[in-house]
Amino acid sequence: MVKAESPKQIQKLRVAAEQGDVSAQFMLGGIYFKGEGIKQDYTEAAKWYRLVADQQDNIPSNLVYATAQFFLGFMYDEGKGVKQDYAEAAKWYHLVAEQGIVIMDSPTSSNLVYTAAQFRLGNMHDEGNGVKQDYAEALKWYRLAADQGYAKAELFIGLMYHDGKGVDHNDAEAVKWYRLAAEKGFAGAQGILGVMYDEGEGVKQDYAEAVKWYRLAAVQGDATAQLNLGVAYANGKGVRQSYAESVKYFRLAAAQREATAQYNLGVAYEYGSGVKQNTAAAKEWFGKACDNGNQNGCDAYRKLNMPKNRQ
Repeated sequence: MVKAESPKQIQKLRVAAEQGDVSAQFMLGGIYFKGEGIKQDYTEAAKWYRLVADQQDNIPSNLVYATAQFFLGFMYDEGKGVKQDYAEAAKWYHLVAEQGIVIMDSPTSSNLVYTAAQFRLGNMHDEGNGVKQDYAEALKWYRLAADQGYAKAELFIGLMYHDGKGVDHNDAEAVKWYRLAAEKGFAGAQGILGVMYDEGEGVKQDYAEAVKWYRLAAVQGDATAQLNLGVAYANGKGVRQSYAESVKYFRLAAAQREATAQYNLGVAYEYGSGVKQNTAAAKEWFGKACDNGNQNGCDAYRKLNMPKNRQ
């Protein structure tokens, strides 16, 4: 999408778009979607994307039309500018995903819209959103996206093997797919691959390797990986034990409302592990953990608020 430089340019685009210029309609949809040089307006974005999407007229593999169709599907999927409608989202994703099959023999970075549509369509079949739940169909679309190197599709194929959905349960195969996505730098896959090494599922148990993958995901802000890295430091598994380091990572995850990390931070303050003992801070973190659904946090909060524990 081209960024508009001024309100005057946007007005020129609008005039051209209203006269049926497809490129102008597409650009205007993108400007409203991203809020570039104008107030973000998903309703307007959907209006212009629809005008483009409806004009394809049997023109296969045209990136402009496909991108408009994808974003229209995305907007129905997320309920942005239109009433959320998974069936309508699936319809648009399917149109784009099918076009992607046509161009699979010449993968390029510009094909991302096709692989993204294939992944999202697979996910709708996986979850049963807008279409009948069908793990085999989900796997079909995930594989098409993964064949183009789409990391999130590789992760989800791994999850299907891990959970035995549409395929026989196979941890080794799950690890293979997690690794493909993890090596592309995908944080979610890195964190899960760390868990597989931590638990010895599908690979030989290796705490140091688990820490390596946790750390790679943690530096990208993955809250679960930050929690698991904190646990590794607290237990001295794969790293030299350090309560101060464990608190550091618990705090990072807790700031993202990771409830177990909030509970663990409460424990650290209650017992003075890696931080100065502070009952008030412990109560605060136990309370936050409880508010986020952690039962241990609720129990610990109540315990500290018993008469004998009050200061």
